[in-house]
Amino acid sequence: MTVFSTACSKSVPERLRALLFVVLLVPAWLFAAEIEVVKPQLTVSEDGYVVAADFNFEISQRLEDAVAKGVVLNFILEFELSKPRWYWLEEKAAIRTQTYRLSYHALTRQYRVTTGGLHQSFSSLADALLVFSRVRGWLVIEKADKAVRPAESYEAALRLRLDLNQLPRPFQISALGNKEWNLASDWKTWPVTLPPLPAADAK
Repeated sequence: MTVFSTACSKSVPERLRALLFVVLLVPAWLFAAEIEVVKPQLTVSEDGYVVAADFNFEISQRLEDAVAKGVVLNFILEFELSKPRWYWLEEKAAIRTQTYRLSYHALTRQYRVTTGGLHQSFSSLADALLVFSRVRGWLVIEKADKAVRPAESYEAALRLRLDLNQLPRPFQISALGNKEWNLASDWKTWPVTLPPLPAADAK
């Protein structure tokens, strides 16, 4: 009995190590990027700094069927502007998010995309997806924001993801471990030097 107990006690840490190894490997396939961020740009406008980018992705048949059955999909667009510091963690100069709610109305047979207080209706899913697959003029830094300084260098980051936490509970469980539901991009980063803001009109 002593020998058996000793053998079992030795196997427990080995099992834990094996389990930990599997857990660490899971994100490599479970959260694989399915959205490609293309040509992100941060440019100046009359109101401040705006972002433009394209997002290449294909919605799976399972997601398409879920929308057709009345499930609302929330896509989160995230932007960060950071100031790298050699002596400490990078400084977050600006953080912005925007949510796109994709839904389908069976009575009108229309897809709807809601952003803030703006509602847009489309006859096809492909047209509805274009709203957030081609982002233009998204104001991420307002002109009055004193946290950023023109002519200084920063690192910008952008990503788009399907928010699984806002799915109905049964669909959250179904999405667990299913790549068809894990639609997200990696953070796309690029260096930027903020151009000067336009001068205020003289009165």
